[in-house]
Amino acid sequence: MLTLQQKIDQAIVNVPDFPTAGIQYKDITPLFLNPTLSQEIIDAFVAQAQGKVDVVCGIESRGFLYGVQIAHQLNVPFVLIRKAGKLPPPTLAVSYDLEYGSATIELNKNYIPKGARVMIHDDILATGGTAAAAAELITLCEAQVVQFSFIATLGFLNGKEKLTPITSNIISLTTF
Repeated sequence: MLTLQQKIDQAIVNVPDFPTAGIQYKDITPLFLNPTLSQEIIDAFVAQAQGKVDVVCGIESRGFLYGVQIAHQLNVPFVLIRKAGKLPPPTLAVSYDLEYGSATIELNKNYIPKGARVMIHDDILATGGTAAAAAELITLCEAQVVQFSFIATLGFLNGKEKLTPITSNIISLTTF
């Protein structure tokens, strides 16, 4: 019988040279073709968050796919963290550097209660820049990031090191 990690590893597809030469893109789309596996993934995140989080935030766009389902199973609100200009005001914004440029993400500041314990969910942890920027947004709302959750981590990019000062509660179901 395969472990959850082995099932995820078998389902995720490596796409060489996408979106640019030299990149090994991790396509999580096949996970959604298997409802049983998807439910196992959601259950794994829920088990580690039950009673510990008041809000789940998902990072655009692939963090929405499981993030909203995790929030629903936990019976807590789900809040979108989106690229700049995609949410109506009032928003808070944080800019950060990427390997190939910079980006800005936003959230509606009215949706995160002061003092809330927040899980930030995304599909892949790479360099940690996007997740750290999301955590900065949560801090601006006077709330606390108590957990990060990812389907997979690209360990060779050391993104976890950027997030550990925020919280050591970093859940990843597999590592590449």
